[in-house]
Amino acid sequence: MAGHDELKLLGHWSSAYVTRVKLALHLKGVSYEYVEEDLRNKSDLLLASNPVHKTVPVLIHNGNPIRESQIIVQYIDEVFSGAGDSILPADPYERAVARFWAAYIDDKCVQLLAPWKKVFRAKTEEERAAWMKQMFVAVDVLEGGLKECSKGKGCFFGGDSVGYVDVVLGGAVSFVHANDMITGGKLFDAARTPLLAAWLERFGELDAAKAVLQDVDRAVEHTKVRYARNAATAAND
Repeated sequence: MAGHDELKLLGHWSSAYVTRVKLALHLKGVSYEYVEEDLRNKSDLLLASNPVHKTVPVLIHNGNPIRESQIIVQYIDEVFSGAGDSILPADPYERAVARFWAAYIDDKCVQLLAPWKKVFRAKTEEERAAWMKQMFVAVDVLEGGLKECSKGKGCFFGGDSVGYVDVVLGGAVSFVHANDMITGGKLFDAARTPLLAAWLERFGELDAAKAVLQDVDRAVEHTKVRYARNAATAAND
């Protein structure tokens, strides 16, 4: 990174969206200052940098704030194109395909966390079963996305190397493991979605992943607290 570039990332340790930005920065080998936000008492800097949504992540580059995780990842790849490997494909069509699947993850899987919240807020077994079915259908479709993006290789969404969709999905890896530990199930089951199951293990072995992914035990405790709050909310509805 050039000497005049100043990067500051406003985030929260538990945010999968923040983690994907950290992954992008580490993959590009770009230095940055990380600022942990108290989301119950948001800093003036965060509120000034993201006055519309007031959420993390926000990347501040030379005083200019960039908001929304997917936009930030693309910005990092473009601005620091000479650092590390490209995250987005060079081919326009492949870039469009990658953006489609990244949007699918946020729109349908919602980082694979929101569906779990709905499962645990369900008031009946029938409602819970319906939400779980919807969640597994979304994951099954994503299995096809991995096959398409990797051109059948199944290594990474980027093919032989990590790409944009890997970064977008990779932010949730610790919480995928946490949910598996809590529920005793497998969101990426080797029998049902073998490509995603292998991807999950392969991604976790990356140096960038080891550097930034949340500790799974801490993620488990955080998730249990969220589930308890959801259960209490459901009971009071």
